[in-house]
Amino acid sequence: MNCYVHDRMPAVGICAVCRKAVCHDCVGVETPRLICRTCATSRAVIGYEYRSAAAIGDWPLVHVCTGMDAVTMRPRVAKGVVAVGNVAVGVVAVGGMAFGLASLGGLSFGLLLALGGVAVGVGLSLGGLAIGAIAVGGAALGYVYAIGGGALGPAVIDGRRCDPAALEFVRQWAGWLGRLPSCR
Repeated sequence: MNCYVHDRMPAVGICAVCRKAVCHDCVGVETPRLICRTCATSRAVIGYEYRSAAAIGDWPLVHVCTGMDAVTMRPRVAKGVVAVGNVAVGVVAVGGMAFGLASLGGLSFGLLLALGGVAVGVGLSLGGLAIGAIAVGGAALGYVYAIGGGALGPAVIDGRRCDPAALEFVRQWAGWLGRLPSCR
């Protein structure tokens, strides 16, 4: 088998990212996995990382992390008090998949607050699909209040019904919106 770039040079291995055969001249990173120069310079694998010097325990105050781990070839995880990355775990977590006390992401798991496409939490959840104590979204499943296009819970506001308890909750927290209509 010959190199993908230099077709007359024998390949020394296959890039762990793009799966193309590479010769010795095209190798960008040898250890712990073989990665070609193109993938190594695109930083898609190596990614970006910032870790603040200030820390609380073992967690940095701010950790920003993207890309793949060169050893495991899995997405790198940002872990910090404030965590930002493709996968983020922290007190405040922002990412494609976020886990935290307060989280924002495509798939968001938050203890107090979860915001995202799919938001799952113990407290307030806001998203396309929201599951939590107070769930607000296109589809809302709340075990106290559920507010949305389609809602399921003990006290519900959706397209078909309006429970007085849920309306009173909305009035209490969104009173600044002005006069809200009553349930019919």
